[in-house]
Amino acid sequence: MQFAQRLQPLQANVFADMDQAKALAAAGKEIIDLSLGSSDLPAPKHVCAAIEASLYDPSTHGYLLFHGTKAFRQAAASWYTKKFGIPVDPETEVLQLIGSQEGTAHLPLAVLNPGDFALLQDPGYPSHAGGVHLASGQIYPMPLLAENNFLPVFEDIPQAVLAQARMMVLSYPHNPTTAIAPLSFFQEAVAFCQCHNLVLVHDFPYVDIVFEDTTGNGEQIGKIPESLNPTSVAPSVLQADPDKTVSIEFFSFSKSYNMGGFRIGYAIGNAQVIRALRQVKAAIDFNQYRGILNGAIAALNGSQDIVKPVVTTYQQRRDTFVDALNRIGWSVPVPLATMYVWAKLPEPWAGNSVKFCTSLVEATGVAVAPGAGFGKAGEGYVRFALVQEPEVLERAVERISGFLQSHQ
Repeated sequence: MQFAQRLQPLQANVFADMDQAKALAAAGKEIIDLSLGSSDLPAPKHVCAAIEASLYDPSTHGYLLFHGTKAFRQAAASWYTKKFGIPVDPETEVLQLIGSQEGTAHLPLAVLNPGDFALLQDPGYPSHAGGVHLASGQIYPMPLLAENNFLPVFEDIPQAVLAQARMMVLSYPHNPTTAIAPLSFFQEAVAFCQCHNLVLVHDFPYVDIVFEDTTGNGEQIGKIPESLNPTSVAPSVLQADPDKTVSIEFFSFSKSYNMGGFRIGYAIGNAQVIRALRQVKAAIDFNQYRGILNGAIAALNGSQDIVKPVVTTYQQRRDTFVDALNRIGWSVPVPLATMYVWAKLPEPWAGNSVKFCTSLVEATGVAVAPGAGFGKAGEGYVRFALVQEPEVLERAVERISGFLQSHQ
């Protein structure tokens, strides 16, 4: 049997590889899984109640086409306008998705012809590259380096690549580096994409997961740039492109509302790009179950105070975990956003993050994600997901300490 060549770049996946390593290590060990950014926190009660009530309404049991998502699209547009002050047309500028990953993976099918370039962050979220491969496009990796605050340098992109490029994908707050981008950076990105006729894609799942810049005892651990939007902290790309000339932004319910397993998200942006993505979506699927949309509407329309405990929980876990790593001599920068810690590997592991992660889970049961799984520029790092209670995080660091001592 022969299969399509486009499957070849999809052979390796950081999450699938670590899932296999965890399975092999599971016998006789407690697995402490810090490899996957899947929240262990519950979805809000009023969201679950809305979904539960829908289950007993037979009108929700059928297929759901685009026009049946109107109430959801209106709620998404209203939420966005309240948060960022930019009007959104729910009919032409919003599209419901089965998770934002569906949108970022399918959009290249609407934008790229075979051989066209997509400009992607390196390191970056794996589905961004997967969608380009499925569209038979080429990837130009934009390195994200610590000395550049993990922001790409647009001037370094070769003109020959730009001549064939059709889209750029950004994501801030950033997974895996945890970096935040100021609004001035997005203004630069919009101008660059306007100049080179690129679709600007911004994946925005961590819109709300941004921390205060001090620890609980008042100790200064970092400074949020003054150029960030003071009301939402993490800026939207559409604040830099309020007329939506080139931009589309993807939102998820997985992080702010702990609804990862419900697979619900949406896109807001340029009406032409939204329409093109809708055409691809129509050929592949209908929409999410209406009951889940009802739960999502409840999340968007209800008090956003429900998000604050989520952010506080991750900030407390961050402080616990970073402090514990510092005590064992592994110094890491303190993230200002996301649910991750991005850590440079100590010697002798600096050049082989995959070997470190597989050896660590085999020896200790602690599973983390290798930086190399997010791109070439991620080599030398590992990503810890803060998806366990503080006492479990402390126990994980104890095991990591023993592992590092045994390999000195």
